[in-house]
This record gives sequence, structure tokens and C-alpha cells, in this order.
Amino acid sequence: MAHKVHPKSYRIRGMADWGSRGFYKNQPVWLEEDFRIREFLNKKLAKIGIEKVDIERFPGKINVIIFSARPGLIIGRGGEGAELLKKELDKKVFGKLTFGQILRKSIEKPLEIGEKRKANRKDSTEGKKEIKIEIREVKNPWISANLAGQWIAQQIEKRIPFRKTIKQGLSKIIAAKGAQGGRIEVSGRLDGKEIARREWLGLGQMPRQTIRADIDYARVEAHCTYGAIGIKVWIYKGERFD
Repeated sequence: MAHKVHPKSYRIRGMADWGSRGFYKNQPVWLEEDFRIREFLNKKLAKIGIEKVDIERFPGKINVIIFSARPGLIIGRGGEGAELLKKELDKKVFGKLTFGQILRKSIEKPLEIGEKRKANRKDSTEGKKEIKIEIREVKNPWISANLAGQWIAQQIEKRIPFRKTIKQGLSKIIAAKGAQGGRIEVSGRLDGKEIARREWLGLGQMPRQTIRADIDYARVEAHCTYGAIGIKVWIYKGERFD
């Protein structure tokens, strides 16, 4: 039986880049914090359209880079939206201890050996961090699998028939400059039917077994009254040899 892997897993460092960059002293703590940052931003900016969130860490500083098709809605008038988002991110994400920090404190609390040494030690996971939010525009949103999947999810949530939606989405992907092929798959109680099923539609080339093929992939969910609909999008952008 075959095992399907994420299309980007073999393409990290070759075509795709890591979403989190920096020197990680306590990786479990930072990993949980990165997850919470992305979870908060994806929920907060769900209707605006977020392609991805990159996180860069420096000593005492965190740079959060948001890629969006509509950056003006995030920035707001005179940058008010970005400042408000920064304050809310600082309060709801960085203002709370991660599970790793709570566990570490609970272990170290009953220990009395080495208290003096521990008091003099500066822990990189604690203390106030300077947060910088950078918002970048996605010039061509229809060659982004995540943005295309979010558009399809919004159409399905509006009760538009799924076949019409995926045909429209696929035609927009193929018409976009830089896309050579696309595939859209939806699964669940499609159009509210009692029995869940899976439907897919593809157009153009999609060499998923070729490592040098530049394929963008995303999974999105549409939340309807009759249940969740899973959406998968593949976009083929040609081969890369660099």
C-alpha cells in the first residue's frame, strides 16, 4: 500500500524554504510558540486571505512576515490595523506561557540545589521580546495553493455547488501566469448529501513524482452547517533546475 507524503517535504532547501528561521536553543518551546502565532493569525485574518506566515527569530526580537493578497486590509488606515494586530498578538500569544515553559517551571520549583546558579542564568525563552510585523503582498494569488483553497472554501460555505466552484477555481489557476497545471480535490458531505464522498478535477500537467517539479500544495477546510468539507489544491509551476 502506497504512502502519500506532503509534496513540499522533498523540496525543502531546494525549492521551498523553512517557514521558521533562527537559532533555536529550546526548540520545543519555540516550536509551540510558532504554532500558536500561526494559529492566531490564521483565525484572525481568515476572511482576508493569508498565503503563509514566516517567522524569523533574533536575540530578543521576533520578526513575523505575513504574505497576503490584500495587505491593505491588514495594515489599515495609517498603519492602525498593523499596530492593533501587533498588540493583540503580544497579549494573546506572547503574554501566555507555553506548555514547555509551564512544565519546566513545575519541575524546577521543588528543586533547591543550584538555586543561586539558576537565578543568575538568563533564559532565552523568558523575558520581553520585541515584535515586528512585516506584511508583504502576493502579486499573483491564483498561483498560490493556499489562497486558491481559501477562495474555494468561501464559495462552498456560501452554498455554491461544489462542481461549479472547483471548475471556476481550476480555470482561474490555469489562466494565471506561471501555472502549468492544477488539481483540486474536495471530500465530505458535498452539497449536504447524507453519504460523504470524494471528488476531484485536474487540468494541465501535474508530475507529482518528479522532485524538480515546482508544486505548491495546500489543505483547507470549509465549515458548513452540515459538517466540514476538506479541500486539497495542487498547482504545478514548471520544473526548476537551480
